[in-house]
Amino acid sequence: MFDPDDSWAQQDQAEAWSRAMTLFQDGYELQTQGLWADAMTCYRQSIALHPTAEAHTFLGWVYSFLKLYDEAIEQCRQAIGVDPSFGNPYNDIGAYLVELDRLDDAIVWFERALQAPRYDARCYPLYNLGRIDERQGDWQRAIDYYRRAVRENPAYELAHTKLHALQARLN
Repeated sequence: MFDPDDSWAQQDQAEAWSRAMTLFQDGYELQTQGLWADAMTCYRQSIALHPTAEAHTFLGWVYSFLKLYDEAIEQCRQAIGVDPSFGNPYNDIGAYLVELDRLDDAIVWFERALQAPRYDARCYPLYNLGRIDERQGDWQRAIDYYRRAVRENPAYELAHTKLHALQARLN
């Protein structure tokens, strides 16, 4: 039996999702222009309409630019709550923990990023694990992670640079 109320609810949900996606895109554009306060407003409005892992993660990213790492980590945790398969927030939490000099705590987050089913940038957690090992003096293991990052993304220049610099230090 046709329920007209259900049809209206579905239309309202579709409109909310569409508006949320537009706000997310607007937030991203503002973020790339360095307009962080405006970007945060768009991301928050997007989340209010239709929470997505992406909007929470990118809001966290803006917080990290402001060195508000606890807030950034909280947004990433919320992103994981929305979609645990999305890899970006795992890597981002690890990166924020590195900034807080909590290297051992960061490792587990990078490992989780590598296991995330919906993640196209595995070169980043590999690179980040290499940075930790380099800082901790395990240069051979760091080289291995940098090599893996380069294999994952041959265009990742930062990984190439770190790999060659560390190899040169060993010679």
